[in-house]
Amino acid sequence: MLSKTAIVTGATGNLGQAVVKKFIANDYKVWGTVHSHPQKNDSEKNFQINENLKELALDLLNEKACESLVDKVVSINKKIDVAVLTAGGFTMGNIAATRASDIAKQYQLNFETAYNMARPVFLQMMKQNSGRIFLIGSKAGLHISKAKEITAYGLSKSLIFGLAEILNTEAHEKNVVTSVIVPGTINTPQNREAMPDADFSAWVSPSQIADVIYFYSGEEAGILREPVIKVYGRS
Repeated sequence: MLSKTAIVTGATGNLGQAVVKKFIANDYKVWGTVHSHPQKNDSEKNFQINENLKELALDLLNEKACESLVDKVVSINKKIDVAVLTAGGFTMGNIAATRASDIAKQYQLNFETAYNMARPVFLQMMKQNSGRIFLIGSKAGLHISKAKEITAYGLSKSLIFGLAEILNTEAHEKNVVTSVIVPGTINTPQNREAMPDADFSAWVSPSQIADVIYFYSGEEAGILREPVIKVYGRS
């Protein structure tokens, strides 16, 4: 039986690493993208981490480069079964501290990077009539009232839910589903350092989120449509 294929953006981030590890452990061929500065022109640089992982430097703000990667994956692995788009960024700031330029930066980091990969992946999955796309949302994007102190971030993440709704509407007669993962506070070294007095046991780990994503990519979850998956833990 042929191995399944997954694309994971942000593959060296806390969540990205956990997702890559989970899918490789289940015999997927994984193409993981890592950040690349546009001027370096190194979107073709890649190196093999192990036999089931290709990690590639890719500028996710370069629409053509994202399309080329999808074409390359399909030319080698024939299809794309799963895409998990974890790349993104975060910033604090209420309305008083948030300028339009701040919103534009968060739009690029959290929406444009997702859209540039989701679009060609979705078009390929529609051709093959199968596939699962996972976008990373946030509580502030789902409930915009929670974005009071993280205005630019919340606004950018709110677009993720709209994108998923559009993709699922277009694919309603196909075996192609886009899910939005909404994490609670993720138990990462950075969050522990930022909130040293918090109850870490209430947080959700990257590996737990990866387990959930893997489950929802499988046949057992095949009957679900338009899922928004809240992985909050107790946070």
